[in-house]
Amino acid sequence: MVTIKESTHDNIKNIQSLWADEDVMRYIWPGGLKESEEGVREWLDRHIAARPMGNHYSIFEDGKYCGETHYQIDEASHSAAMDIKLFGFARGRGIATKALLHSIEEAFKNGAETVWVDPHPANDKAIALYERLGFVRKDMPEHVIAMGEDPERFVYMELRKSE
Repeated sequence: MVTIKESTHDNIKNIQSLWADEDVMRYIWPGGLKESEEGVREWLDRHIAARPMGNHYSIFEDGKYCGETHYQIDEASHSAAMDIKLFGFARGRGIATKALLHSIEEAFKNGAETVWVDPHPANDKAIALYERLGFVRKDMPEHVIAMGEDPERFVYMELRKSE
């Protein structure tokens, strides 16, 4: 059974392990991200403090940690950046769909009118997942570029609450 829980400090080691995994991070941080426990704690504390305008979730299947998903709402644009990362063993089994739908629902419930992702163009499986969920490729909006996202390096895709 898949369980999606708000992340707590009890999940720091799991998050650290996920980020350090080269396969998980190959499109965004080649070689994996080797973040200290304190660094992950500080990052997670920012997400916890942002609730409900943002949230970070830990994903489990039958009690085994599978990955993370999160959203962050930009109040000015009413749009939410979305993300999901899963270990290889958890992919291709519907876990990402369930977890991402949970994050999308929470973002819409908490004020987002649009949710967006920006996968690497070579990440075909992620792009296919987003398309199955109804995300549409569009030009990257200026407010997303202003946040530091690069329209030359990533595929911008969005889903509107009204869709």
